[in-house]
Amino acid sequence: MAEVPLKGRVVTGDALYACHSLCQQVVDAQGDYLFIVKANRQALYDDISLLFADPPFGVRFNVARQTEKLKGRVEMRELVASDALNEYLDWPGVAQVCRIRRATREKGEQTEETRYAITSLSAGAEDLLAVVRGHWAIENRLHRVRDVTMGEDASQIRTGSGPQVMAALRNGILGALRLLGHPNIAAAVRGIGWQGRAAALVTGPSP
Repeated sequence: MAEVPLKGRVVTGDALYACHSLCQQVVDAQGDYLFIVKANRQALYDDISLLFADPPFGVRFNVARQTEKLKGRVEMRELVASDALNEYLDWPGVAQVCRIRRATREKGEQTEETRYAITSLSAGAEDLLAVVRGHWAIENRLHRVRDVTMGEDASQIRTGSGPQVMAALRNGILGALRLLGHPNIAAAVRGIGWQGRAAALVTGPSP
């Protein structure tokens, strides 16, 4: 990350990246961040979720809502943001925390998802929701493939820098497969799994 020019850019990421040191690095490089927060950052997650579940008297929230209909599928999105924790959280550059809700109704079935986020952006709720939607688009293309095809969620590697190293390896393999022209990543992974030579072409020769 230190070699990437971040000035004027917004870095988004899932819960793996919501760490103090990375946020400090982005702020020092004059960039901004918006990272999803989950229970792997338990204290931060608890502080943010409690704010929205039981807000102190007088706390103000900025709210944005969107509804999108497409081919029998209805998706409703809501982002609620607050700067109430800025002085409380010991977090680099924090400007707001957010609660993001997404509900999808399709063929009579409804699914709901709630996430929390932390950001250095002082933008309005509508703009923050646009940033989140951009992050979702990345998730749909990259993270979903990592989770479903490459088994990231099922990985038992959770200590030290292991998760970051494995995420980098998965990203590198996905990038190589796309450069080699594979439109179907799942099919490519299955095929290469049976061909040692093809796997070597993707990952590179052994030293």
